[in-house]
Amino acid sequence: MKVLRTFKADLHIHTCLSPCGELSMSPRNIILRAVEEKIDILGICDHNSAENVPALLAIAKTYPVTIFPGMEITSQEEIHILGLFDNLEAVLQLQEEVYHHLPGENDEEAFGLQVVVNEQGEVLRFNPRLLIGACNLSLNQIVDLIHSFKGLAIASHIDRESFSLISQLGFIPSDIILDALEISPSISYYQALNRFAPHLPLVSFSDAHRPEEIGQSFTRFLIQEASLTEIRLALRNQQGRRVIH
Repeated sequence: MKVLRTFKADLHIHTCLSPCGELSMSPRNIILRAVEEKIDILGICDHNSAENVPALLAIAKTYPVTIFPGMEITSQEEIHILGLFDNLEAVLQLQEEVYHHLPGENDEEAFGLQVVVNEQGEVLRFNPRLLIGACNLSLNQIVDLIHSFKGLAIASHIDRESFSLISQLGFIPSDIILDALEISPSISYYQALNRFAPHLPLVSFSDAHRPEEIGQSFTRFLIQEASLTEIRLALRNQQGRRVIH
């Protein structure tokens, strides 16, 4: 039987696919920075798309870093929600659903380039969709979709003044089955605990848009292995697994 040990996770990383992400956020740069920061698990969560996840999965095979495929989806209420998965097929199914409900085309001069790359960082194409925009799916619908594909649904940076549960709704709904709430690097766990008194577990990730931001904020999990199943157990404080604060 495997023993429990601590895993360091940063599960909110953007790549050069996100228009707000720097072009230097290539698969290799992301992985090398993660290794430098001794991060065990990365979540790749670009805005409304997962098209750079295959490149990260490919390059990570030769490094001691586990990749969770993911997306950061913007709901019609303009709330950011992280969807994290343990396989590529699931996140691509979610991406297809989001694309069906994502209006508009990207304006590269206004919002930036949306670069799809291979594992070497070579440009394959530019995504023409308005990835920075909101899709025509509600918060409830997005959470239900994520769970239908066996993923974790985490509300992004709830302490921020835009694109968060608190900024858009003013409260944390008790009827939406989220798996956790993410806080930004600008607030501590205990500050968030006192400020929000959440009924859900708190996690903190970097929301990195530049290589040097990777690992600036992270969460440690006491688990058996780097898997989504183990993370889920830790968030629920089950079978000895837990989030370490």
